[in-house]
Amino acid sequence: MTDDHDRSAPGFRMDRRAFGVLAAGAGLTLVTGAATVAAGAERAGIFSEFGVAIRGADPVAFFTEGAALEGRQTNAYTWRGAKWLFVSAANRDRFAATPETFLPAYGGWCAWAMTRGILAKTDPTAWLIEDGRLYLNFDHRTRQRFQRDVPGNIAKADEVWQTDFS
Repeated sequence: MTDDHDRSAPGFRMDRRAFGVLAAGAGLTLVTGAATVAAGAERAGIFSEFGVAIRGADPVAFFTEGAALEGRQTNAYTWRGAKWLFVSAANRDRFAATPETFLPAYGGWCAWAMTRGILAKTDPTAWLIEDGRLYLNFDHRTRQRFQRDVPGNIAKADEVWQTDFS
């Protein structure tokens, strides 16, 4: 199942300053190589900024609510060196019981960029679920590129992730 989403969807607020820094210049802010990645991440690890995974989006809500929802500090859970935020204690507890079920592909790094062997930050509103797996992308245009050949892009990104970043 592939889903389309709108950046203006209610329930998720992007920190405009953080996104502005990311979008400045040529379009994608890229981290090449696995040596310098998000703080607290080992090798590529989990995409996090200031220690918060996937920009504070609740990873469970993508599956249960079909939306990128902003989590709350009061429902935080630390896993793999990053703080994950959730809209509810119930979502936090579901994640804590089986984190791999809700973990975004490639640790939350951009799925399309991964096909090119590049680590790129993500916008949680540029997402899709395919075969029960969550894929995040840098922005909506990048998600459209990824969607042009979802099976082929997944196969390539999976290979790059396993070879170069895990």
